[in-house]
Order: sequence, then C-alpha cells, then structure tokens
Amino acid sequence: MADYQDCPRYLQDFLFYMLTIRGRSQRTVDAYHVDLRTFLRYIKATKLLHQSHIDSEQFQQLSIHDISIQTISEITLSDVYGFLNYTLDQRSNNAKTRSRKVSALRSFFNYLTQKACLLRTNPVENLEVPSLKKAMPRYLTLEESLELLTDTTPANSTSYERDFCILTLFLNCGMRLSELVGINLSDIRNNTVRLLGKGNKERVVYLNDACLQAMEAYLAVRKPPVKENARDALFLSSRGTRITPRRVEQIIGEWLKRAGLAGQGYSPHKLRHTAATLMYQHGNVDIRVLKEILGHVSLSTTEIYTHVSSRQMENAAEHSPLSSVSPKARKRVPTTEGPVSKQQASELDADAGIQQGNQKTEHHK
Repeated sequence: MADYQDCPRYLQDFLFYMLTIRGRSQRTVDAYHVDLRTFLRYIKATKLLHQSHIDSEQFQQLSIHDISIQTISEITLSDVYGFLNYTLDQRSNNAKTRSRKVSALRSFFNYLTQKACLLRTNPVENLEVPSLKKAMPRYLTLEESLELLTDTTPANSTSYERDFCILTLFLNCGMRLSELVGINLSDIRNNTVRLLGKGNKERVVYLNDACLQAMEAYLAVRKPPVKENARDALFLSSRGTRITPRRVEQIIGEWLKRAGLAGQGYSPHKLRHTAATLMYQHGNVDIRVLKEILGHVSLSTTEIYTHVSSRQMENAAEHSPLSSVSPKARKRVPTTEGPVSKQQASELDADAGIQQGNQKTEHHK
C-alpha cells in the first residue's frame, strides 16, 4: 500500500479516508493521488511562485509539502478553471481525463468541508463535469467472438484450458478485469460465482454451461499454487501465484492476434462490452437485468451497452405493420397514336368527368 509521503497531511488523510472508509480500490485512490498532486503543483506554481509559464520538468519536481490548508482555503472556482485549462492546453488531457480530475477535486473538497471540517466553503460546489462525447463502445461481433474461442487449439499453448476459461468468463459473464483476477475457489457455488466489484460491492453472477465446462476443464489441469496466499485463487500464473491483471491483458492480446483480431483496440474491458452487447442483442436480456449482471449502480451507465446493431434496425423496419403496403399500379395513359379502345375511352371519359366535377367544386368555393 502506498504511504503518500509526498503529500501534505490533509491530502494523506483524504486518500486514506477514500481507501479505508469509502472502500475505493487502490488503483482508484492512486489515480486520485496523481490528479490532486498535479493540481496542488499547479496551485503552488501559479499562486505561490506566481509563474505564468510552467516548465514541464520543473513542474514535476515541485514539492507540495509546504502548501498549507490556508492556501487551500483561498482557492477559487476560477483557479480550478485555470487548472483544467492548463491540463487541456499544456498536458493535452482529453475530456474523459479532465472529467476524472473534476471527480477527484469534488471528492477532495467535499472531504475538507464536510468530513474534516477544515474549510468553510467548497469552491468546486458548482463545478461542472466536462462534456463527454458519447461514442459507441467497441465490441466483438458474435462471429468474431466465436472465432476468438475456436481458432486456438490445445496444442498452441501449455495453458490452453486456463486461457480458454478466462475468455469464456469474460464473454459470457461481462465481468471486469479486477473481478476476474480476484475470483477465489471459495467464491464458486454450484452454478454461481461471487464477484467483488467497484467499491467492494459484492454480486453473484450465474454461470452457464459453457462457463461450467470451461472451468471444469481448467480445474482438472490446474497446478497447485506455490505460495500459501494463492491457494484459494482460481486463476494462477505459470509460477503458481495469483494471475495479475497485466498477464490477463497479455493473454487476451495473444488470443486476439491468433484469431486475426489484433490491432483493433480490443482489450479485456472490450470483452466486457462484447458480453453485454451480445446478451442484449442476441439474448434479449432486459436492461434492468443487464444492470445487475454488470454490477452498475446507475441504469444510465448500462444504457451505453444497449446500442442496437444495424441488423436490429433493419429487422425493426421489416416488422413494421405497414411494411407490406405497396403503391397501386398507375393506369396507362394512351398515346395519340393509334386507335383508342372502347374501354380506354370509357376510362378517359370517367377521369374527365371527375376532373370537371373537381373544377366546379373549386369554382363554387
């Protein structure tokens, strides 16, 4: 666990509060640490050192130990806007990265005002989150998913059963990378597995036949762990320790490459997108059920996975109750050349009568 010794005491206390009381993951708290350290360095450079231009190398060397809580109390919303502009202009942070920094600042100042009571007013109370472009999430099609699972044979890898089980769980359960590497043998009960998600929130996910068969095949060849603390871990590395997130990312990359799907931006998280998309598009899973499967707090988060495919839109158009209505064939108007039959003459007289009647009606109007 990081000790955050490069931070002033109030920032250390906030980070430990987020870690131990709020139950945020170590990865999330470390991201808060980086973002808030950058913010305090910006405050020191602009408010204490009065530097209009911030040299990148010197900026990284700035110590934030001497930034007092008095300096923090003098920070205004304009200072925060200046910091966000700095991250955009000089650090090329995109909207998503700046949004994460806003989240860190909000949590930090809320702690200082509401929990630690070190500030009277919260300068970021009305700070808005940068607008994010709602891009369609990337995912594998059903055909690509099948290729990924079937294009690799056991002879290609000494850890085939383990890797196949990892891919199967990703594509069928939509779990997060951290959730997968954290699975213990004791978490598996019959056809369910207990996952530890964001904020230490537990949920139970059901395993279908494909997952159960893949897990059974893997456990049959799983070697005993080397270390005692890995004894209960489901997925082990070749060294007999709990598999790391980085190793799982490498495994996914290797399988994508063998399936001819490398270089397209796919990752373990994209497999989560894929699982959610396939469940929604092909399994007709209700969005509220999908929310529980994915472990989302808000239904609005789940909605990004419910993008519809072009085939679904095509099917919707084809199943319209009016899709069978077609225009009537236009009656052929005879040319002046050649004789006119009695039937054609009758039809022309009838059309002429209708037109005259319409003209009289317009005249009386």
